Amino acid sequence: MPFADINGVSIHYEATGTGPPMIFSHEFAGDSRSWKPQVEAFAGDFRCVTWNYRGFPPSDVPEDRSAYSQDILVEDLRALMDHLEIEQAHVAGLSMGGSVTLHFALTYPERCLSAVVGGAGTGTVNRPQFKEDVARIVDLLETRSMAEFAEIYALAPTRTPFKEKDPAGWEQFKQHLAEHSTVGSANMMREVQLKRPTIFSLEEQLSQLTVPTLILIGDEDEPCVEPAVFMRRKIPTSGLMTLPQSGHTINLEEPELFNQAVSKFLTMVQEKRWRMRSSVSTSMMPSGD
Repeated sequence: MPFADINGVSIHYEATGTGPPMIFSHEFAGDSRSWKPQVEAFAGDFRCVTWNYRGFPPSDVPEDRSAYSQDILVEDLRALMDHLEIEQAHVAGLSMGGSVTLHFALTYPERCLSAVVGGAGTGTVNRPQFKEDVARIVDLLETRSMAEFAEIYALAPTRTPFKEKDPAGWEQFKQHLAEHSTVGSANMMREVQLKRPTIFSLEEQLSQLTVPTLILIGDEDEPCVEPAVFMRRKIPTSGLMTLPQSGHTINLEEPELFNQAVSKFLTMVQEKRWRMRSSVSTSMMPSGD
């Protein structure tokens, strides 16, 4: 099991396949295992790297809350690339990993061949409700076992489409979540999820981003719909794909559709057919009869 000493913390990672590097960053309720359908799909053409953040065993779990932040995760990703001697990579992420991917592209655009931002932006809209939800989640993590927490968290409204479509896959997702650290998860929720910038606050930076970017969401992932549309409008090199009747965990819930979208995107990027829009028009004039 490979580990890298990164910024004073031991980080677990896996590298599979050969070709241009592609690095996957996981969501709060997932880990490196969450990307199995993508690694299986892309390892024939890409060097697929998955990793567990600090706070997610078998990576180290610092107890000090100051060891966690959005910026720290971005720096961990950069250091992991340095450790693996990767100068540039396609970077992809879901949810919290989507935010890591987005912020990495904003901070280190020269290290990115492309960016896939899936299900990102929770906490951007309805901020008071989000803060209440975070407080409840942290309370559950600090008063229940991880297994008890997983039973509750995996039944969130944006997770139920996954359970309905693939009960066995959802059960495995829940089981993996139950193996996480309560300390690491609580620190991530308080110091990363709650304190990271909202998507709306990034307007100026998004408008200057030139990394080819694919934004992916499920149409039943309500907290992420408006942020996804906002990113699509502001990032001139972006495209948006919405998966119908799908929730938050789209890479596991709809792996075939997810992989097809990413595959087409990567092909267009590699063939230099992914374009930059010169402007974003809000005109209501019809484009044809």
